[in-house]
Amino acid sequence: MNATDRTPADLLSSALAADPGRPLVTFYDDATGERVELSVATFANWVAKTANLLQDELSAEPGDRVALLLPAHWQTAVWLLACASTGAVADVAGDPAAADIVVSGPETLEQARACRGARVALALRPLGGRFPQPPEGFADYAVEVPGQGDRFVPYAPVDPEEPALIVAGREFTGAEVVERARAEAPEIGLTGPGSRVLSGLPYDTWEGLNAGLYGPLATGGSVVLCRNLDRLAEDALDKRVESERVTVIAR
Repeated sequence: MNATDRTPADLLSSALAADPGRPLVTFYDDATGERVELSVATFANWVAKTANLLQDELSAEPGDRVALLLPAHWQTAVWLLACASTGAVADVAGDPAAADIVVSGPETLEQARACRGARVALALRPLGGRFPQPPEGFADYAVEVPGQGDRFVPYAPVDPEEPALIVAGREFTGAEVVERARAEAPEIGLTGPGSRVLSGLPYDTWEGLNAGLYGPLATGGSVVLCRNLDRLAEDALDKRVESERVTVIAR
């Protein structure tokens, strides 16, 4: 990774330059049997499209608060990096009434209606599928994002010293996210390129976000992100650790 990286978006750019074809996020949902593997290049493409959606269609500006009412999921990871790319503040499980934009999964739509700004809904279906019936008052992410551009350039440079993330009531600048992810990587067991963490932690704490996204991104590692891991038997977990070449587990 590049020592000059100051924001999460910088970390992704460096990962893309270093090895675009390597796996970055492998997602399992043990309630549905879904498995999705995203290389650095594929993940970065989703981030670019989502950042363009944020900036051009939703009119997000640096400092705008985006409430993310989403579980630990590969699409949530995409939104976290899209916010970082535009300079918007990703407010994980934040109050939609206090947000400029809300991004909601299917289980939090009623809560999300408290947002007076733009509302985006994610069906969280396999392969990024659409809602069978779009929720009233929401843009369906799976409908809106495919047509967005594959490259993203922010209208204004993102300031690493401005707020970038709010989680569990704590606010972080972009620089703090990068610095803390790097500093805590050894504690998680991320020792550098090739490290692969299996995380069953939710995304509503710093620890979950760090193990499930920022830590691997900051160290040249990768993550096997598991939703509903409690439904997986221990022997099946052992097989997953072996088949996915996991080097450390966070659960």
